[in-house]
Amino acid sequence: MSAPDDAGGVGERARLRRRPHALRAVVASVAVVAAMIAMVFAVGPASAQPSPNAITPNATQRGPNPTIQSIEATRGTFATAQQNVAPGNGFNGGVVYYPTDTSQGTWGALAIVPGYTALCANEEAWMGPWLASFGFVVICIETNSRTDFDVARGQELLAALDWLTTASPVKNEVDPNRLAVLGHSMGGGGMVYATEHRPSLRAAVGLAPYSPSESWSTDTVPTLVIGGQNDTVVTPSLLSSEYATLPASTTTDFAQIAGADHVYYTHANNVEMKLIIPWLKIFVDSDTRYTQFLCPSLPDPSTISIYQPKCPYVPPGGGSPSPSTSASASASASASASASASPSASASNTPPPPGACAATYQAEGSWPGGFQGQVTVTAGNAAISGWTVHWTLASGQQITQVWNGTLTTSGSAVTVKNVSYNGSLGAGATTTFGFLANGSPSTPTLTCTSP
Repeated sequence: MSAPDDAGGVGERARLRRRPHALRAVVASVAVVAAMIAMVFAVGPASAQPSPNAITPNATQRGPNPTIQSIEATRGTFATAQQNVAPGNGFNGGVVYYPTDTSQGTWGALAIVPGYTALCANEEAWMGPWLASFGFVVICIETNSRTDFDVARGQELLAALDWLTTASPVKNEVDPNRLAVLGHSMGGGGMVYATEHRPSLRAAVGLAPYSPSESWSTDTVPTLVIGGQNDTVVTPSLLSSEYATLPASTTTDFAQIAGADHVYYTHANNVEMKLIIPWLKIFVDSDTRYTQFLCPSLPDPSTISIYQPKCPYVPPGGGSPSPSTSASASASASASASASASPSASASNTPPPPGACAATYQAEGSWPGGFQGQVTVTAGNAAISGWTVHWTLASGQQITQVWNGTLTTSGSAVTVKNVSYNGSLGAGATTTFGFLANGSPSTPTLTCTSP
């Protein structure tokens, strides 16, 4: 079969018409013709060298609390450096971009592969320092052959991650358990191969992905798919049909960029980065502060013609997905802990409820087959040292996850007790816990008791 190239569309489409056995009517990526960069392994200045003794902290969040302005910026808060990678080790070299700060512990990592006949140096190299400045190690790889198909590109992605975590100069700075892949066009097909053959990956991103050899039906890795409204190579209908084959149980997100064509992703832009950065932060760094930029909707939908999230987005290890709250709400645990020492900090302007405590319910979002809720616990007119909230599940409901509380169920009876940091509340002070549930949403009748 004749493979689609990234050299434009006309010549390739003509070749496809002459080959009736092509796997797709329209295929693949953008051609970028340029001389190959000489890939010589170079060691940067001493001041930019990573420490071999980095200590991994308990938390994997990196950087300050995000804002819409921060994810729109072309650089994050971390200084970066880069090193060339010589060919070998299963791929044809490339460039590694990494944060120079060695005080943050290890970083999550992303491997990027370009489209058919293209060079990463010309297609996606602009993403390297951008993403590294937000706290990721990024390797932008070249393929062993410019005409490698999706399977080979996927194998090269995995080889690059293996080299990065075991043999690279920054191996001590990379967390081997927090890895992701990204590919454009035929490189996106490589992304599909990588997710199927290494389900331990934390995240995947496909930019107008095309996979002639691999099925998406076994992908279990959280996968973000981005397409272009005006893409005539990987057309909206083709991409939509491919995306529909992803398992319903897989965490996914789909965005179509308004007016974008097939080469859109090869130019620096913050439209796709406002999707990619939160996706990597949530699933690679388990940083729920970024869910607000994807769920339940985008903060700036003007550049996106179609958006199909599958909220809530809960990273490995759980944590509050907070799909409809601000970034500051994701720190509710620490805020609740502070409330015990300073009740007025979380007290409302309304009078304390009668009795020891009261609980109120707020719906946070729903989707086919499930929903999310938040419960606010308010101390009465005297301080309490613990609380318990009770309610009864409606028919077909099942609690699947709770944060900021300890869950016990008996049949349809639900009990959530405080955890160590949010049980002590001053008079009138509040704290919250949240939960995910299967079934149809309803408003429960809550009761709150305190020992």
